[in-house]
Amino acid sequence: MPPPPPPPPMLPLPSEATSGMLWAFVPFITLGYGTPFSFLYAALRRGSWQLGATAAGYGVGTATVLAMVQTGNQFLTVLGSFLAILLWLAGTGHAFAVRTSVFPGGAPRSQQNERAIEVAKYRRTLREQARALAAEDPALARELRIGRPDVPRTYDDGGLVDVNHAPREILEALPGMTPEMVDRVLHRREEQGGFLSAEEMAVDADIPPDALPEMADFTIFLR
Repeated sequence: MPPPPPPPPMLPLPSEATSGMLWAFVPFITLGYGTPFSFLYAALRRGSWQLGATAAGYGVGTATVLAMVQTGNQFLTVLGSFLAILLWLAGTGHAFAVRTSVFPGGAPRSQQNERAIEVAKYRRTLREQARALAAEDPALARELRIGRPDVPRTYDDGGLVDVNHAPREILEALPGMTPEMVDRVLHRREEQGGFLSAEEMAVDADIPPDALPEMADFTIFLR
């Protein structure tokens, strides 16, 4: 049975980045008059009262500017126009400053977790299939170098380690394995020519019972 296809790579979310840029440009392209609405949307999106207060502040500023410009008083009109330019520039700069917090880049943490689970399940399936192949055809398993990440190979066994042949540095990388355990494994391996199973290794090399289950998931014993 062929191995399942690997999980597809997690693609970035360009729409999120694009939306963030468009949102940040709203104050600029609306000459500042869209700034209150832009920050109100950000407040609702992030559930942030600080952004809501910011939107209210820009709203009050924009309303004040409009009122000053429409008074007909030349001084107030000039002052209102000057304040409008300040609000325009300030709103644009502010929007770009907070853009990444309103539209955070990258995949959501939940999506990253889901992909990590998919990859782990896929690797586990590869290990199970490699074990089945080794049980059916040990010679082929040795030719494919199953359990030997220390040598060149093309077959993906999902991260198995052949305890009977892998060198020290590979054995030390097994989960739960310590240098003292590796010393005992190598000593017993030299004496008796290897092990038949994880259980035999645990007995002969004095592997603690609590370390065996996780270690057993990544080990294979080719003779």
